[in-house]
Amino acid sequence: MAQKEQLQRSIGLTSALTTVMGTVIGGGVFFKISTLAASTMSPSLLLLVWVIAGFLTIAGGLCLAEIATAIPEAGGAVNYIEIAYGKLPSFLLGWAQVLIYYPANIAALSIVFATQLISLLGWSSGLIIPIAIITAFSLTGLNLLGARLGSIVQNLTLIIKLIPIIIIIVFGLINPHAQALQLWPIHPGEQVSWLTALNGGLLAAMFAYDGWISVGNMAGEMKNPRKHLPIAIISGLGLTTLVYLFINLAFLKALPIGQLAGNTTAAADSALAILGTFGGRLVTIGILVSVYGAINGYTMTGMRVAYAMGVNNTIPLAHHFRKTTPHTKVPLLASLVQLAVAVVMIFMGNFDFLTDMVVFVMWIFNTMIFGAVFILRKKYPDLERPYKVMGYPWIPIIAIIGGTFIVISTLFTQFSLAVLGIGITLLGIPCYYWQQRHDNEQDLN
Repeated sequence: MAQKEQLQRSIGLTSALTTVMGTVIGGGVFFKISTLAASTMSPSLLLLVWVIAGFLTIAGGLCLAEIATAIPEAGGAVNYIEIAYGKLPSFLLGWAQVLIYYPANIAALSIVFATQLISLLGWSSGLIIPIAIITAFSLTGLNLLGARLGSIVQNLTLIIKLIPIIIIIVFGLINPHAQALQLWPIHPGEQVSWLTALNGGLLAAMFAYDGWISVGNMAGEMKNPRKHLPIAIISGLGLTTLVYLFINLAFLKALPIGQLAGNTTAAADSALAILGTFGGRLVTIGILVSVYGAINGYTMTGMRVAYAMGVNNTIPLAHHFRKTTPHTKVPLLASLVQLAVAVVMIFMGNFDFLTDMVVFVMWIFNTMIFGAVFILRKKYPDLERPYKVMGYPWIPIIAIIGGTFIVISTLFTQFSLAVLGIGITLLGIPCYYWQQRHDNEQDLN
């Protein structure tokens, strides 16, 4: 395999570490406590699930690091899948990102934003869907005004999102009225099986770690990837895991697990319990800003995936998808399709349904990436690898086992969700062959 043009190496260890944490820490940490509580009904198992999810994420990040440093080119996971497995699986990943990953994230977080807003203002629950749709529309419109404006919003919210996390952790852990917790022995709650608890808990927790797959994208721009990349991944994701453990411990100390389970405003209610009415409302506003920024990030990034597929002529109606707005040069059709799919998803599912589908589908491809470590070592043994995954072959094997567990257990515990996710993904197959045939006809003409 020919070596691609090398990127400029300018990222040091500190920048890499902050990039990892900034990319991963998002809205999920505030809103998955309700699902984890409902799945486990046990404070001890709830916290253990966060640790397991963090370990799997670190294992996955190290696998990705080897591939990303060996293939430091734009396109990320789509490229890695193509080199290891071929064009069709690569296309299906891009297809799943366009029709599931980004729209479902936008829809899910818009629902969460609306839910928190009406709770803060005391409005009717009947306004959740209209507000969620307005939220999705507003951010698409903002990004159509130009990438610079979207980037400004992203940078501001990146800073603001850390404020409610720090406040909840500090005041939650020193709360004199904290709930008493029994953290040993570790076991699921009454009438909850280990399988159900682990599957539901991991699906929820892995969403909160979403973004880890992007950490490999900076590999080709690091000054010393062999030395610094594993440190950045292990330290960054390890510290993220600690943050998640501490904030969930604060939630558990603020409210009994029965009040957290299935509570869509669990984070806001915990903030109220910890800080009182005024402080709780301020933290809730901070959470709203954080979520708005997260939606903006998915909106800004997602439209460019469909655009890139249009530029590469790998998506039906490619010539339309690569068109941009006249003045701001933002992908127009890509943004509108993304918005339309997100709106449909707002109507079709709740937050947990949408995020679980995202995790399920994406972890099929994530598990393929972990397997690609073995495939690429065999196919391209002489390929320069600035970083080789530590603990080989055990770290990739652990990552594959973890990913396989998430996928297979979801098939058993949430069959309809799994079928829908697989069905939407497989719809890409006829589209792929239609596009291939169309390209061949154009070449002949």
